[in-house]
Amino acid sequence: MPHPRSYAVADLPWTEVAAHLATDRRLIVAVGNCDQHGPHLPVGAATTVAESLAADLSREFGVLRAPTLHYGVNVAAEKDYPGTAGLSAKTLHRALNELVDDWACQRVNEFIFITASTHDPHVEAVATVRAEGARVRVVSVMSVDLSQFLEGPGGPEHAGEALTSLLLHLRPAVVRMDRARDFVLDAERMKRCAGGRERKLPDESPGSLGRATLATAEKGRLMYEHMLQKIRNKVFIAPKADATGA
Repeated sequence: MPHPRSYAVADLPWTEVAAHLATDRRLIVAVGNCDQHGPHLPVGAATTVAESLAADLSREFGVLRAPTLHYGVNVAAEKDYPGTAGLSAKTLHRALNELVDDWACQRVNEFIFITASTHDPHVEAVATVRAEGARVRVVSVMSVDLSQFLEGPGGPEHAGEALTSLLLHLRPAVVRMDRARDFVLDAERMKRCAGGRERKLPDESPGSLGRATLATAEKGRLMYEHMLQKIRNKVFIAPKADATGA
């Protein structure tokens, strides 16, 4: 079969999808979030990272890519930020299960979910999806160790140096660096506010956590290439076992 112009399912007629599945039965699915990321990043920041990785890997390895799911499980406290919208963990899990059931009936036998959310209930909802007769792999891309590229202190962050750098590389036009603010917590407050399943940023936070002002497009490029290589090696080149993370 001649190579299609795109491996995105939404760009192909069903006949080309069927022909492709006759030779490669894998499907990449990016799962995003519509969640606030401070005053300097768009609510779709995490979606941008997941979708970009999914698209690049789809083209590189000739694997079909499903339309991106733009909604995930958000931290409950984030509802106070206009523009955010999310699903419960139960709803996300059920929606993904129903989708993979349909695709599995069409001969897909391996699903590769890619998400950039670090919220535990979101990751768990994706990681526990199952399809009879099919393998499900989950890549939580922000769990990749990026410390070698960061100037700021390690630890949890939200729309900090790492994500801001990635967006400066992938979609610089939507980043408002003039609005970026650093917000760093001491160890005790970090444990209380940013850890666990019910994390909540302090009221004085601009909606972000970390040193966003240290972000650069070059750091973002290096981080993105590092993520791509980790996923290539673990999922596409030498896939040995089911796992969450890369």
